[in-house]
Amino acid sequence: MKKKLYPYLLVGPALAFMMVFVVYPMFYLGYISLTNWNLINPNKKFVALDNYKELFGREEFYQTLWNTCTYTFWTVLLIMTVALLLAVWFNKNTRFDLFGQLAIFTPHIVALVSVAMVWLWLMDPDAGLLNYILGLFGIPPCGWLQSSKTSMMSIILVSVWKSVGYYTLIILSALQGIPKEIYEAAALDNTPKWKQFFKITLPIISPQLFFLLIVMTIGSFKVFETVRVMTGGGPNFSTNVLVYYIYDYAFNNMKLGFAAAAGMVLLAIVGLVTVVYFKMLSKKVHYQ
Repeated sequence: MKKKLYPYLLVGPALAFMMVFVVYPMFYLGYISLTNWNLINPNKKFVALDNYKELFGREEFYQTLWNTCTYTFWTVLLIMTVALLLAVWFNKNTRFDLFGQLAIFTPHIVALVSVAMVWLWLMDPDAGLLNYILGLFGIPPCGWLQSSKTSMMSIILVSVWKSVGYYTLIILSALQGIPKEIYEAAALDNTPKWKQFFKITLPIISPQLFFLLIVMTIGSFKVFETVRVMTGGGPNFSTNVLVYYIYDYAFNNMKLGFAAAAGMVLLAIVGLVTVVYFKMLSKKVHYQ
């Protein structure tokens, strides 16, 4: 009897923690989304799906959703590509490579708010360092955060610079776990380097890449600090993303019920994207 209960006792604390801090807030968020609760009036009146009807009736919501998807797509694509290339480059383990690993990982340990403020200065249209460098090459200054055409690109640039080092080291650790005997056997067969990469390296580290893909996507959907500090959702809603949209309506407009409805939509989107990932890519992942 004790042996049967022992596994449940081990997982019990973690399960209780998840129920209190994950499952319960999720259901409570769904309940709030069905009310007209705000921070001024503590009373909650049940309004059924009115918040969702109002949400999907707003044109700004679709713009925000498009901005979020655009940010997520390009951020995940660029981080995954650059991190994979850097990891392959650093896999030689020379002194220069060790210094490079330290250099690219350093931004990850810096607070995101501090990073956003530094880049806010770098992208200043008048006194910013980036426009000064462009001027040295005779290139016209860029609007960066002040233009709706380049603001999202600027936010993506900061996010990639901040996170790419962390994911590079994870992929690098996966590369260093590949047995050298496999590459030696491929070399004996005169297999080209590019073919080794696509036929040996990528399939072996595919579980790590698949995990990172899901983590990156979820993290990109939750972007907030960079937008809050650098643009505030502007200009002209060009960088307004879902989490900032939720924050704005919850704490600036005092409409917690409406914000909770937007939060439930975000939760559904992240869950749907995760399911699609598993349906489309799980069969291509090679577990050893």
